[in-house]
Amino acid sequence: MRVQVTLACTESGDRNYISTKNKRTNPERIEMKKFSPRLNRHTVHRETK
Repeated sequence: MRVQVTLACTESGDRNYISTKNKRTNPERIEMKKFSPRLNRHTVHRETK
């Protein structure tokens, strides 16, 4: 049930991280605060297709 998802920065649009999630317990898109190397600060990263 766990699938790999790509996390993209909401400000720069860069796809910086790959994570896993359980589709059964989290059917919606996930959001995490992660470090953006281009902006050199923490930003919100959202799941992309």
